Amino acid sequence: MNLLRPFSLLLAGLSLAASVSASAAERIPVVASFSILGDIVANVGGERIAVTTLVGPDEDAHVFQPAPDDIKAVSRAKLVVVNGLGFEGWMERLAQSANYRGAIVTASAGIKARERADDDHDEHGHEGHDHHHGKDDPHAWQDPQNVIVYARNVAAALARLDPAGADAYRKNGEAYVAKVQALDSWAAQQFAQIPEAKRRVITSHDAFEYFGARYKVRFLAAQGVSTDSEPSAREMAGLIRQIKAEKIKALFFENMANPKLLQQIAREAGVTAGGKLYADALSKAGGPAPDYLSLMRYNVGQLLEKIRLN
Repeated sequence: MNLLRPFSLLLAGLSLAASVSASAAERIPVVASFSILGDIVANVGGERIAVTTLVGPDEDAHVFQPAPDDIKAVSRAKLVVVNGLGFEGWMERLAQSANYRGAIVTASAGIKARERADDDHDEHGHEGHDHHHGKDDPHAWQDPQNVIVYARNVAAALARLDPAGADAYRKNGEAYVAKVQALDSWAAQQFAQIPEAKRRVITSHDAFEYFGARYKVRFLAAQGVSTDSEPSAREMAGLIRQIKAEKIKALFFENMANPKLLQQIAREAGVTAGGKLYADALSKAGGPAPDYLSLMRYNVGQLLEKIRLN
């Protein structure tokens, strides 16, 4: 019997564990501003990076208040990735507090931003709120074609930071792009089966203009582009009149929004509010939208189910 064999196996096991631990420790620390973007970055970066997300699942980036742990995460990061288009009004202050000196990459760079649809809001009495986003609508990820731009921008930024991994980032990025393109084709085919006149939806805030433009779905919202605003009584009354006049049945809450506003609208309009849509945040693990691709498929399914009732 070889008495040294168990000892050799123990050493081998310890060596492997140390190797795995060292490998994990060597991953490049990257911070993403919110959960949807964090998922995209993780898909592109793969095992070469460790992603920390500031605004987590089911959390609202519009009203985010950085905590001490967020400052620490940014201070340790080699790269920070943001959506841009005015979405993260708090990022500059956070970077200053963290004394961050690295690159801040804007994932939406190169995308043609949609302007906030204030003129459309006038149909149901919106007067236009002073949101923090400016004139640009920041929710560009709601169009999968824009997420393709996000993925390629992230791959290019990671390659600049880590040239040794450039080929891996490019391959990861293009593999993810292929999945996004397949999702987009599927969604377009689903909506094409429903007359455009029936594609009308009410949501709790105005986060789906890019989605609507891509798939010819008309979205009306009780709030504006940001969730930190409340509609006036006149705006509410106008929206309720429009729901009744157009016989809109598709009303949805959003995962990071207070449902009370839409419940009131549904009650006064005499319709039943539908399920939940994921707008600015993923669901927690085990939920229906733990990643971007699942989020989009879930939202499309929810919308189609209700739109058919219009």
